[in-house]
Amino acid sequence: MLQSTISIIIPVYNGGEAFTRCLTSLKNSKVRPLEIIVVADGDTDGSGELAEKFGAKVLRNNTSKGPATARNKGAAIARGDILLFIDADVTIYPDTLAKVAQVFESEPDLTALIGSYDDQPGALNFLSQYRNLFHHYNHQIAKEEASTFWGACGGIKREVFLEMGGFDESYRRPCIEDVELGYRLKAAGYRIRLCKEIHVKHLKHWTPYSMLRADFFYRALPWTELIHRQNYLPNDLNLQWSSRLSVLLVYSLLAVSVTGFWTPSVWIVAILIISSLLTLNAPVYQFFWEKRGFLFTLRTLPWHWLYYFYSGLGFALGTLRYWLFRRIKQA
Repeated sequence: MLQSTISIIIPVYNGGEAFTRCLTSLKNSKVRPLEIIVVADGDTDGSGELAEKFGAKVLRNNTSKGPATARNKGAAIARGDILLFIDADVTIYPDTLAKVAQVFESEPDLTALIGSYDDQPGALNFLSQYRNLFHHYNHQIAKEEASTFWGACGGIKREVFLEMGGFDESYRRPCIEDVELGYRLKAAGYRIRLCKEIHVKHLKHWTPYSMLRADFFYRALPWTELIHRQNYLPNDLNLQWSSRLSVLLVYSLLAVSVTGFWTPSVWIVAILIISSLLTLNAPVYQFFWEKRGFLFTLRTLPWHWLYYFYSGLGFALGTLRYWLFRRIKQA
Protein backbone atom coordinates (compact mmCIF):
# COMPACT_ATOMS: atom_id res chain seq x y z
CA MET A 1 0.00 0.00 0.00
CA LEU A 2 1.31 3.44 -0.89
CA GLN A 3 1.34 6.34 1.55
CA SER A 4 -0.78 8.32 -0.93
CA THR A 5 -3.84 6.19 0.02
CA ILE A 6 -4.00 7.75 3.48
CA SER A 7 -6.57 10.46 4.23
CA ILE A 8 -5.82 12.42 7.41
CA ILE A 9 -8.88 13.73 9.28
CA ILE A 10 -8.59 16.33 12.05
CA PRO A 11 -11.49 17.81 14.04
CA VAL A 12 -10.65 21.21 15.51
CA TYR A 13 -12.36 23.68 17.79
CA ASN A 14 -10.29 26.81 18.47
CA GLY A 15 -7.03 24.95 18.06
CA GLY A 16 -4.73 27.89 18.76
CA GLU A 17 -0.95 27.56 18.68
CA ALA A 18 -1.08 23.79 19.18
CA PHE A 19 -3.05 23.42 15.95
CA THR A 20 -0.45 25.46 14.09
CA ARG A 21 2.22 23.06 15.31
CA CYS A 22 0.03 20.11 14.32
CA LEU A 23 -0.32 21.39 10.74
CA THR A 24 3.38 22.25 10.57
CA SER A 25 4.31 18.69 11.55
CA LEU A 26 2.12 17.35 8.75
CA LYS A 27 3.82 19.71 6.30
CA ASN A 28 7.21 18.37 7.45
CA SER A 29 6.26 14.72 7.00
CA LYS A 30 8.69 12.72 4.86
CA VAL A 31 5.76 11.41 2.82
CA ARG A 32 2.59 13.14 1.77
CA PRO A 33 -0.89 11.79 2.45
CA LEU A 34 -3.50 11.73 -0.28
CA GLU A 35 -5.32 14.56 1.51
CA ILE A 36 -5.68 16.37 4.81
CA ILE A 37 -9.28 17.02 5.81
CA VAL A 38 -9.90 19.47 8.64
CA VAL A 39 -13.37 19.83 10.13
CA ALA A 40 -13.69 23.22 11.82
CA ASP A 41 -16.24 22.38 14.48
CA GLY A 42 -17.78 25.78 15.23
CA ASP A 43 -14.39 27.40 15.78
CA THR A 44 -14.16 31.15 16.39
CA ASP A 45 -10.39 31.65 16.27
CA GLY A 46 -9.78 31.17 12.56
CA SER A 47 -8.57 27.56 12.79
CA GLY A 48 -10.41 26.74 9.56
CA GLU A 49 -8.77 29.57 7.65
CA LEU A 50 -5.38 28.55 9.01
CA ALA A 51 -5.88 24.98 7.79
CA GLU A 52 -6.74 26.28 4.32
CA LYS A 53 -3.44 28.17 4.23
CA PHE A 54 -1.68 24.86 4.88
CA GLY A 55 -3.48 23.31 1.91
CA ALA A 56 -6.04 21.24 3.82
CA LYS A 57 -9.60 20.60 2.68
CA VAL A 58 -11.78 22.37 5.22
CA LEU A 59 -15.34 21.50 6.19
CA ARG A 60 -17.23 23.66 8.65
CA ASN A 61 -19.90 23.19 11.31
CA ASN A 62 -21.65 26.44 12.26
CA THR A 63 -21.83 25.28 15.87
CA SER A 64 -19.71 22.76 17.73
CA LYS A 65 -21.18 19.27 17.41
CA GLY A 66 -18.29 17.35 18.96
CA PRO A 67 -15.36 15.39 17.53
CA ALA A 68 -17.42 12.27 16.75
CA THR A 69 -19.69 14.16 14.35
CA ALA A 70 -16.77 16.16 12.96
CA ARG A 71 -14.70 13.05 12.23
CA ASN A 72 -17.64 11.36 10.54
CA LYS A 73 -18.18 14.43 8.39
CA GLY A 74 -14.56 14.33 7.28
CA ALA A 75 -14.65 10.59 6.63
CA ALA A 76 -17.73 10.98 4.41
CA ILE A 77 -15.71 12.85 1.76
CA ALA A 78 -12.38 11.07 2.24
CA ARG A 79 -10.91 9.25 -0.76
CA GLY A 80 -8.09 7.31 0.89
CA ASP A 81 -8.15 3.58 1.57
CA ILE A 82 -6.98 4.35 5.11
CA LEU A 83 -8.48 7.03 7.35
CA LEU A 84 -5.92 8.36 9.82
CA PHE A 85 -7.55 10.34 12.62
CA ILE A 86 -5.37 12.66 14.64
CA ASP A 87 -6.23 15.33 17.20
CA ALA A 88 -5.61 19.01 16.67
CA ASP A 89 -3.30 19.18 19.70
CA VAL A 90 -0.81 16.51 18.61
CA THR A 91 2.13 16.60 16.24
CA ILE A 92 3.31 13.68 14.16
CA TYR A 93 6.88 12.61 13.51
CA PRO A 94 8.40 12.82 10.01
CA ASP A 95 8.17 9.03 9.64
CA THR A 96 4.72 8.53 11.20
CA LEU A 97 2.81 8.19 7.94
CA ALA A 98 5.39 5.81 6.49
CA LYS A 99 5.08 3.60 9.57
CA VAL A 100 1.28 3.59 9.39
CA ALA A 101 1.38 2.61 5.74
CA GLN A 102 3.99 -0.10 6.36
CA VAL A 103 1.88 -1.75 9.07
CA PHE A 104 -1.23 -1.94 6.90
CA GLU A 105 0.83 -3.16 3.97
CA SER A 106 2.51 -5.94 5.96
CA GLU A 107 -0.71 -7.09 7.68
CA PRO A 108 -3.51 -7.29 5.08
CA ASP A 109 -5.96 -8.73 7.63
CA LEU A 110 -5.55 -5.74 9.93
CA THR A 111 -8.56 -3.43 10.18
CA ALA A 112 -7.26 -0.66 12.40
CA LEU A 113 -4.22 0.49 14.33
CA ILE A 114 -3.52 2.99 17.07
CA GLY A 115 -0.29 4.70 18.02
CA SER A 116 1.08 6.04 21.28
CA TYR A 117 1.95 9.37 22.84
CA ASP A 118 5.71 9.87 23.03
CA ASP A 119 7.68 10.41 26.26
CA GLN A 120 8.39 14.10 25.58
CA PRO A 121 5.06 15.94 26.10
CA GLY A 122 4.83 19.42 24.65
CA ALA A 123 3.50 21.26 27.73
CA LEU A 124 6.20 21.68 30.37
CA ASN A 125 4.17 22.17 33.57
CA PHE A 126 4.27 19.26 36.02
CA LEU A 127 0.66 18.12 35.64
CA SER A 128 0.89 17.97 31.84
CA GLN A 129 4.15 16.06 32.02
CA TYR A 130 2.69 13.61 34.53
CA ARG A 131 -0.59 13.12 32.71
CA ASN A 132 0.88 12.66 29.24
CA LEU A 133 3.76 10.47 30.43
CA PHE A 134 1.26 8.27 32.26
CA HIS A 135 -0.72 7.91 29.05
CA HIS A 136 2.48 6.98 27.20
CA TYR A 137 3.32 4.40 29.85
CA ASN A 138 -0.11 2.75 29.62
CA HIS A 139 0.25 2.45 25.86
CA GLN A 140 3.73 0.97 26.11
CA ILE A 141 2.72 -1.81 28.54
CA ALA A 142 -0.61 -2.64 26.87
CA LYS A 143 -1.33 -5.63 24.68
CA GLU A 144 -0.49 -5.19 21.01
CA GLU A 145 -3.72 -6.92 20.03
CA ALA A 146 -5.80 -3.96 21.13
CA SER A 147 -9.38 -3.92 22.37
CA THR A 148 -10.04 -0.25 21.67
CA PHE A 149 -9.55 2.52 19.12
CA TRP A 150 -7.89 5.90 19.70
CA GLY A 151 -8.87 9.15 18.01
CA ALA A 152 -5.64 11.00 18.77
CA CYS A 153 -3.69 8.72 16.41
CA GLY A 154 -5.79 5.97 14.89
CA GLY A 155 -5.88 4.52 11.40
CA ILE A 156 -8.70 2.40 10.01
CA LYS A 157 -9.72 0.99 6.64
CA ARG A 158 -12.28 3.37 5.14
CA GLU A 159 -14.72 0.71 3.94
CA VAL A 160 -14.90 -0.88 7.40
CA PHE A 161 -15.29 2.50 9.11
CA LEU A 162 -18.23 3.35 6.87
CA GLU A 163 -19.68 -0.16 7.24
CA MET A 164 -19.63 0.24 11.04
CA GLY A 165 -21.38 3.60 10.85
CA GLY A 166 -18.38 5.59 12.08
CA PHE A 167 -18.22 7.18 15.51
CA ASP A 168 -21.30 7.31 17.72
CA GLU A 169 -22.52 10.91 17.34
CA SER A 170 -24.46 10.81 20.60
CA TYR A 171 -21.13 11.69 22.24
CA ARG A 172 -21.21 15.48 21.87
CA ARG A 173 -17.94 16.21 23.67
CA PRO A 174 -14.40 14.79 23.44
CA CYS A 175 -15.33 11.63 25.24
CA ILE A 176 -15.06 7.88 24.64
CA GLU A 177 -16.40 7.84 21.09
CA ASP A 178 -13.14 6.20 19.99
CA VAL A 179 -13.28 3.55 22.72
CA GLU A 180 -16.88 2.76 21.78
CA LEU A 181 -15.93 2.32 18.13
CA GLY A 182 -13.13 -0.03 19.16
CA TYR A 183 -15.54 -2.17 21.16
CA ARG A 184 -17.86 -2.46 18.16
CA LEU A 185 -14.97 -3.37 15.88
CA LYS A 186 -13.84 -6.14 18.23
CA ALA A 187 -17.38 -7.45 18.64
CA ALA A 188 -17.64 -7.65 14.84
CA GLY A 189 -14.44 -9.72 14.69
CA TYR A 190 -12.10 -7.05 13.32
CA ARG A 191 -8.44 -6.75 14.35
CA ILE A 192 -6.99 -3.63 15.98
CA ARG A 193 -3.27 -3.39 16.64
CA LEU A 194 -1.51 -1.10 19.10
CA CYS A 195 1.71 -0.03 17.37
CA LYS A 196 3.93 1.13 20.21
CA GLU A 197 6.59 2.41 17.85
CA ILE A 198 4.24 4.88 16.11
CA HIS A 199 4.47 8.02 18.22
CA VAL A 200 2.74 11.39 18.29
CA LYS A 201 3.46 14.25 20.67
CA HIS A 202 0.68 15.58 22.86
CA LEU A 203 0.75 19.37 23.29
CA LYS A 204 -2.19 19.80 25.66
CA HIS A 205 -1.66 21.92 28.76
CA TRP A 206 -3.45 20.19 31.63
CA THR A 207 -4.68 21.93 34.78
CA PRO A 208 -6.22 20.24 37.84
CA TYR A 209 -9.68 21.38 36.73
CA SER A 210 -9.39 20.28 33.10
CA MET A 211 -7.88 16.94 34.06
CA LEU A 212 -10.47 16.08 36.71
CA ARG A 213 -13.35 17.19 34.49
CA ALA A 214 -12.09 15.14 31.53
CA ASP A 215 -11.22 12.02 33.53
CA PHE A 216 -14.40 11.93 35.60
CA PHE A 217 -17.20 13.31 33.43
CA TYR A 218 -15.89 12.53 29.94
CA ARG A 219 -14.10 9.25 30.64
CA ALA A 220 -15.04 7.42 33.84
CA LEU A 221 -18.82 7.92 33.76
CA PRO A 222 -19.48 7.21 30.06
CA TRP A 223 -16.88 4.41 29.95
CA THR A 224 -18.61 2.69 32.87
CA GLU A 225 -21.92 2.90 31.03
CA LEU A 226 -20.26 1.43 27.93
CA ILE A 227 -18.73 -1.44 29.92
CA HIS A 228 -22.13 -2.41 31.31
CA ARG A 229 -23.89 -1.96 27.98
CA GLN A 230 -21.35 -4.11 26.12
CA ASN A 231 -20.68 -6.44 29.07
CA TYR A 232 -17.00 -6.15 28.23
CA LEU A 233 -14.26 -5.35 30.76
CA PRO A 234 -10.84 -6.17 29.22
CA ASN A 235 -7.74 -6.64 31.37
CA ASP A 236 -5.84 -3.99 29.45
CA LEU A 237 -4.79 -0.33 29.45
CA ASN A 238 -6.48 1.55 32.35
CA LEU A 239 -8.62 -1.48 33.23
CA GLN A 240 -5.86 -3.90 34.24
CA TRP A 241 -6.30 -5.96 37.37
CA SER A 242 -3.50 -4.02 39.08
CA SER A 243 -5.46 -0.79 38.56
CA ARG A 244 -8.66 -2.31 39.92
CA LEU A 245 -6.83 -3.56 43.01
CA SER A 246 -5.19 -0.16 43.46
CA VAL A 247 -8.63 1.45 43.55
CA LEU A 248 -9.62 -0.85 46.43
CA LEU A 249 -6.37 -0.11 48.26
CA VAL A 250 -6.82 3.67 47.94
CA TYR A 251 -10.33 3.48 49.40
CA SER A 252 -9.06 1.20 52.15
CA LEU A 253 -6.32 3.71 52.93
CA LEU A 254 -8.88 6.51 53.10
CA ALA A 255 -11.10 4.53 55.47
CA VAL A 256 -8.19 3.53 57.69
CA SER A 257 -6.87 7.12 57.78
CA VAL A 258 -10.22 8.43 58.99
CA THR A 259 -10.44 5.69 61.61
CA GLY A 260 -6.90 6.47 62.73
CA PHE A 261 -7.97 9.71 64.40
CA TRP A 262 -9.84 7.65 67.00
CA THR A 263 -7.82 4.44 66.89
CA PRO A 264 -4.12 5.27 66.40
CA SER A 265 -3.14 1.62 66.26
CA VAL A 266 -4.70 1.26 62.79
CA TRP A 267 -1.95 3.46 61.35
CA ILE A 268 0.05 0.26 61.13
CA VAL A 269 -2.54 -0.98 58.67
CA ALA A 270 -2.22 2.30 56.75
CA ILE A 271 1.51 1.75 56.40
CA LEU A 272 0.90 -1.74 55.06
CA ILE A 273 -1.61 -0.40 52.53
CA ILE A 274 0.81 2.30 51.39
CA SER A 275 3.52 -0.32 51.00
CA SER A 276 1.15 -2.43 48.94
CA LEU A 277 0.28 0.50 46.69
CA LEU A 278 3.95 1.31 46.14
CA THR A 279 4.76 -2.32 45.39
CA LEU A 280 1.79 -2.88 43.09
CA ASN A 281 2.57 0.27 41.11
CA ALA A 282 6.35 -0.04 41.24
CA PRO A 283 6.69 -0.39 37.44
CA VAL A 284 5.06 2.97 36.71
CA TYR A 285 6.98 4.71 39.50
CA GLN A 286 10.21 3.25 38.16
CA PHE A 287 9.21 4.57 34.74
CA PHE A 288 8.66 8.09 36.12
CA TRP A 289 11.97 7.90 37.99
CA GLU A 290 13.89 6.90 34.85
CA LYS A 291 12.24 9.62 32.76
CA ARG A 292 12.12 12.56 35.19
CA GLY A 293 13.94 11.65 38.42
CA PHE A 294 13.14 11.03 42.06
CA LEU A 295 11.48 14.35 42.97
CA PHE A 296 9.16 14.19 39.97
CA THR A 297 8.19 10.64 40.92
CA LEU A 298 7.48 11.70 44.49
CA ARG A 299 5.17 14.46 43.22
CA THR A 300 3.22 11.96 41.11
CA LEU A 301 2.14 9.85 44.09
CA PRO A 302 -0.78 11.98 45.37
CA TRP A 303 -2.00 12.60 41.82
CA HIS A 304 -1.74 8.94 40.90
CA TRP A 305 -3.65 7.86 44.00
CA LEU A 306 -6.22 10.63 43.41
CA TYR A 307 -6.65 9.16 39.93
CA TYR A 308 -7.53 5.79 41.46
CA PHE A 309 -9.92 7.51 43.87
CA TYR A 310 -12.01 9.34 41.28
CA SER A 311 -11.82 6.43 38.84
CA GLY A 312 -13.38 4.19 41.48
CA LEU A 313 -15.96 6.85 42.32
CA GLY A 314 -16.77 7.28 38.64
CA PHE A 315 -17.25 3.54 38.19
CA ALA A 316 -19.53 3.33 41.24
CA LEU A 317 -21.67 6.32 40.24
CA GLY A 318 -21.67 5.27 36.60
CA THR A 319 -22.86 1.80 37.56
CA LEU A 320 -25.61 3.24 39.75
CA ARG A 321 -26.70 5.59 36.99
CA TYR A 322 -26.71 2.79 34.41
CA TRP A 323 -28.93 0.51 36.49
CA LEU A 324 -31.29 3.34 37.47
CA PHE A 325 -31.77 4.37 33.84
CA ARG A 326 -32.24 0.74 32.85
CA ARG A 327 -34.95 0.22 35.48
CA ILE A 328 -36.68 3.45 34.39
CA LYS A 329 -36.73 2.24 30.77
CA GLN A 330 -38.10 -1.15 31.82
CA ALA A 331 -40.81 0.38 34.01
